[in-house]
Amino acid sequence: MTDIRLRNRHRLRQKEIRAMAEKLEHMLGVKVFDESATVDMAEGPGFHVVFVDGEIRGLVFEDGTEFLTVRGLLRYSATKRFVTVDMGAVKYVANGADVMGPGIVEADPGIAEGDLVWIRDVKNKRPLAIGRALMSGDDLAKKGKGKAISSVHHVGDRIWQLDEAEEEEPEH
Repeated sequence: MTDIRLRNRHRLRQKEIRAMAEKLEHMLGVKVFDESATVDMAEGPGFHVVFVDGEIRGLVFEDGTEFLTVRGLLRYSATKRFVTVDMGAVKYVANGADVMGPGIVEADPGIAEGDLVWIRDVKNKRPLAIGRALMSGDDLAKKGKGKAISSVHHVGDRIWQLDEAEEEEPEH
């Protein structure tokens, strides 16, 4: 099924939940979970997984950067840090490919080089993946040659499958 092993799962305190939610809200322009939600965190390989009400909704990377997963973005409709790709790029991005400059149609101008961003398709505006921007939002929108975003997580990858595996496990 999936090869990710999580360990040290623990419940976050209300002030930790509030701090994380405020940071994500500021970054993505949308209200996410609040301190009334049940939020757990578990260690994974290279990142921590954030469970909100039993579902994987976020990731915390080794550098401390927090971001929503694709499922988290589907749940909370973010309005910032997006990169829109043309329909020709969708199948590649959805399979984990890095985003190439010519496939970009639009990008949030507030993106800085190194920021985590979410990638959506031009037709449905639905999240396909998250990745790390290799240039600023203005440069992304110029559709230059070469790699523009390095893929981190996409629909159907092991993080996505891990959430499906969590749903199938019976409650003890």
